[in-house]
Amino acid sequence: MADAARAAKMADRIQVIIAKRLERGIKDPRLGFVTITDVRVTGDLQHASVFYTVYGTDEERADSAAALKSATGMLRSEVGKNITARLTPSLEFIADGIPENAALIDSLLTEAHNRDTEVAALGATAKYAGDEDPYVKPRVIGAADEDDDDFDEGDEDTLT
Repeated sequence: MADAARAAKMADRIQVIIAKRLERGIKDPRLGFVTITDVRVTGDLQHASVFYTVYGTDEERADSAAALKSATGMLRSEVGKNITARLTPSLEFIADGIPENAALIDSLLTEAHNRDTEVAALGATAKYAGDEDPYVKPRVIGAADEDDDDFDEGDEDTLT
């Protein structure tokens, strides 16, 4: 089993090779504007998962997925020519969900901001249900209270 550093280097190299090959063009009209976002190689260097995104509609994404699936063999041979490994890893193309996740997170943040604005507006006009400060304050003992002590000096034994 290879070490993780070698797998990471191979993943980076595969990403560059596939991106350059897609940039030069594949003779498939279904292939849209594809971006290779990440490549992960297994520890034994036998399998590579290639994550990609497609700019466009859902139909263009489906067409690009079909084009990449049909071009997998050609891309694997291209990878085999350009890496220095005994075996060429098999390739699997996986559509990356980053744009959809980013849109969902953005909508959630917008909703949270709107709710915070509503709460702040309600708080500006809100009134207290009871006293403004419902907590009991400690009494301040002044000079007049010291003379009015209920404690007698003879009661010392009963306190303990």
